[in-house]
Parts: sequence; C-alpha cells; structure tokens
Amino acid sequence: MQLQGVIDSAVKEVGGILLGKEPQIRLALCCLFARGHLLIEDLPGMGKTTLSHALAAVLGLSWKRVQFTSDLLPADILGVSVYDAKDGSFSFHPGPIFTQLLLADEINRTTPRTQSALLEAMAEGQVTVEGETRSLPAPFFVIATQNPVSQSGTYPLPESQLDRFLMRLELGYPHPRAEREMFERRHSGALAINNPQQRITLEQLEIIRTAVSKVHASENLLDYLQRLVAFTRQSPEFEVGLSPRGALALLDCAKTWAAMHNRTHVVPEDVQMVLPAVASHRLVPSGDYAGDGNALVDLLQRKVDVIGS
Repeated sequence: MQLQGVIDSAVKEVGGILLGKEPQIRLALCCLFARGHLLIEDLPGMGKTTLSHALAAVLGLSWKRVQFTSDLLPADILGVSVYDAKDGSFSFHPGPIFTQLLLADEINRTTPRTQSALLEAMAEGQVTVEGETRSLPAPFFVIATQNPVSQSGTYPLPESQLDRFLMRLELGYPHPRAEREMFERRHSGALAINNPQQRITLEQLEIIRTAVSKVHASENLLDYLQRLVAFTRQSPEFEVGLSPRGALALLDCAKTWAAMHNRTHVVPEDVQMVLPAVASHRLVPSGDYAGDGNALVDLLQRKVDVIGS
C-alpha cells in the first residue's frame, strides 16, 4: 500500500469541507496516526467541529460530540448505572465517551473536575465508573476544542492536562480565496450537501501505524533532538522546558510525519514540521514571551534552525 497516496486522498476529502487548511488537516491526521489526542484552540466558528466530523467520516469512525458547559458532570460523559425497579438491579448506561472519535467541544468551559474525567480515557483507553473498569472502542481519539482563555466563562486547562494532548493546533481565519469559495458554495447550496466519503479503512489505519513503528531515527537525528530539547530547558526564554514525555511525543510525531511521506527514516525537517504543534502547549515562556503563543512558536522555529546548522 502506498501510504502517501492513501493519506493524500484523505487530506483532499477533508479539504473539500474545510477549505484552505491542508497543513492543519495533515497535522491532525499525524496526531491520530501517532496514537495521540488533539487540542484545537481558536475563536468560535473557525471550523473546529467541521474538522472533527470530517475526519471521522473519512476514517469511518463512530463520532460523538459533547458540549462542555459549567454544569456538566463527569457522569454526563462517562455514563451512569440506572436502577431497574422491574428486576431490582442496576444496569450501566454508557456515556458519549464510548465512541471512536470524541469531540470534547469547548472543554475549558467546564470545571476542572469534569475536565479530569477524560484523563484515564486519554491515557489508557478505558474508564472506571463505580469501581468497574470498562474498555473504550479502538481506535479511540479525542479532539478537544477550547476558546481563548481571555474569553469570559473559561476554566484554563492545567499544565498536567495540556500535556495529555499530543498536539495543539490553531485553524485561524481562512485565506481570502478559500473564504470566497465558501461564499460561492453557500450561495449555490453546495456547502450544505458536501458530505465526505471514507478514504481510510481501519485495516489501512493499522498498516499506517505499523509503518510508523518501523521508521528509523539515526544517532545524528537523536543528537539533534536532544540538543533541541536541552535548549528549551536551559534557555532563559522558557520558565519550563519540554518534559521527557514531551520529548518522546516530538520523536513519535516526527516518525509519523516521515511515514506519512513514504520515508523509512526521520530527517530534521520532520521534527521542524511537527515542533510547533507538539511543543507550544507544553512550554511555559518567560519574560517578553509570556502569554504570547505566536511569539513563542516563532522563537522555537528560529532556534531549531540554529541548532540544526
């Protein structure tokens, strides 16, 4: 199987729905292939829900959406046992988390207690309810969206939970050409009827994931990766650098990006492509960079060029 051809077909299918966002679509697929979970942070109405639904359709995955609100409880996500008066027993009613692709919409609008209900599911692919552990469907992929923390009514995700997300993306405003195409599709009615078709089967998904596990990282590449990680820990621009889990996430995503392009070895450009999405939510900047995520990403990209030279 030519991995790149299959993946390109999936990207094109999703790109027919989410116009002008091919880099973000590829990174979202990279996150899924690497067995991680995705956080999308952006303003309302940027296409976050559209992306998650289109990915589920293209991959043939079951899909459920949970709207996180301030009064949402963990049981609303995980499920609850209900007493049946007829036979005098309790039966478990599974919550929406029992799906293959879960959209946790506006996750930072609910309380930390409810946010933490996802931690076991994301880390281990299972949930424990009322003392009983239940496995989740495989594959299990969480796409969580959050509004900027500057908006009212938000509960910022703690660093420990941010670290559970393999990647963080922003979609941003559409390019003028893509926006014009959206207007024309809406005017003609095509936007409402354009449904994506499945392009990757579960069998092909496993083949891709197996190919990722076989991608080779040379000693020189690992040296390069270590220098980069060490920079984030030693540079005064950062209060907190990449943890060992963050460093491993960077390697896993670089290997996945290489496999997605039909290569059996990692090159520095693979690391550079995935670095902002993997590292930006794990690093705590200091000084003039504090609170400025875009400046932090720019700093990372400039420094990675210096380290690689």
